[in-house]
Order: sequence, then C-alpha cells, then structure tokens
Amino acid sequence: MADVGEVINGYRLRSLLQTGQTSQVFEVVEIQSNRHFAMKLLLPEAAEEAEHRRTLFNEAEVGVKMTHQNVIRIVKVSKSKETPHFIMEFFPSGGLRLRLQAKDFGFIKEHSRKIFKQMATGLAYMNASGYVHRDVKPDNVLVNALGETKMIDFAISKKIPTGFAKWFYKRGKPQGTPSFMSPEQIRDEIPDPRMDVYSYGCTLFELTTGRPPFRGTSANDLLSRHFNEKPLPPSAHNADVTDEFSGFVLKLLAKKAGDRPKNFHEVLIDLRKIKQIYKSLPDKMLDEEM
Repeated sequence: MADVGEVINGYRLRSLLQTGQTSQVFEVVEIQSNRHFAMKLLLPEAAEEAEHRRTLFNEAEVGVKMTHQNVIRIVKVSKSKETPHFIMEFFPSGGLRLRLQAKDFGFIKEHSRKIFKQMATGLAYMNASGYVHRDVKPDNVLVNALGETKMIDFAISKKIPTGFAKWFYKRGKPQGTPSFMSPEQIRDEIPDPRMDVYSYGCTLFELTTGRPPFRGTSANDLLSRHFNEKPLPPSAHNADVTDEFSGFVLKLLAKKAGDRPKNFHEVLIDLRKIKQIYKSLPDKMLDEEM
C-alpha cells in the first residue's frame, strides 16, 4: 500500500482521503507546480488483476471527457504496471453517504434544493455527452460545506449505443449497487439515461428518509423488489417531506422506463415546479437555493 510522503509519477502523497476494496484516494501535490489534486491508485494486489485495471481505466477514460462543474474532472492517467492511477481535481468535501451515516439530515435538508438540482445537472451533462453513469447513489455524490455538488466514480459507466450499435449490444452480467438499480439495469439492457433517472430517484428517497426505497433479506430478494414491490412515498417514512415532492420521487421510481421522465432535462423542469421539498423549510430558503 502507498504511504503519505511517497512520490508517485511526480506527485507527493499528502493525505489519505479514502480506502476502498481495490483502491486508495489521496490528496496529492504536483511537485513541479505545487498544485493540489486527488489521485485514485489501485492497491498492489488489485494492480495485478486485469479486471480491476480495466475498471480503473474505464473510469478514467470517461472522466477525462467530462468538463462540467457538477462532474469531477479527471486530468491525467497512468497505466503503470506497478502503480496504475489517475489524477483528478481536488474537491475538499465528503460523500453524501458520510452525511447519512452521521445522521446529518439538517445539512441535507438545508441544501436539498441545491444538491438535488446540481446532481441532476451533472447527470444531464453526462447523458448528453453519451454516457450512462449506472452507479448513482449517495456514496458517489461529493458535497462541500456550501452544498456544492459533484458526481464521481465512472467505473461502470457505459457509452449509450446509437445506430447499428444498438443491434449488437450483448447482455452480460448485471453491474451496479442493488439498492439503486433500475429493473432494466438489473436485466443489463441497452444503457439508457432513464436508468440513471431511476437511481437518482432511489438516491433522493434515501437522502430525504434515511433509508432506500426497498430492503431485502438477500441481494436477490432486494433485486426482485425493484420489479415487484410498489414503493411507499417518502412522506410515509418522513412526515416532513411534502406530498408534492413524494409524488415527484415516485415518478422517478416508475417500474417501466417509459413512465419516468425521459431525461434529466425533464427531471430538472419537474424539480423546478416543486414549491416545497420539506414542510418545515421556508419557501424563501428554497428560492435562494435556486
């Protein structure tokens, strides 16, 4: 494992931000310019596995094409045999999963309009750029103290096939996070922006209620509920959530892709029409967040 103080490819590791199953994320300083970035680096045992390298480089390949204030920017990739990594902008913040674990619902509530809008704006940009994120969840949303938001982690993102490519799409093993996968993603159908719309709906559900829309006794049980179980409205789990917002979330969670907004531009139009997300949050504050 890499250590703070170590230099890799011209970058000094300054502090460890996150450790995952296959990778570490460090704040780093580019020695030549003294600028701060973040580095995602495969752990030594993962660096030897072709599948882990492929996933890291897929994330990098998608990320270098993204230039938007609500999507993390990847600036450099190294396919080194020993230390495969990529360099991305440094955004001092934590993921929304950390806010949920700390039960910091006051922060989420205060910045809800801004966070939900910026998430949808970032995903609208990704989809318009030809990609489906396919892993939208609180863990993959960075939010700073001001509520400014960036989407991260394109490890399983896929290009939206067009023209003849649609005819040659081969279904494979489903990828994703069970609590947030749309029915068609579970079936590994052709990547479509409405997959992200569904996952975004699951994410808003958890951010406003503290729990995902479905729970199961096993992974398979959980996945089957996305097909068969009608979700309760968020207001059933949090009485402070308005019926208006609950209806919006349920529309995002429609079982059939055709019953959901067809893209995030439509999502943003619907979100703008919502007068209040929380009953106890003054309208004035919501207006300011817009």
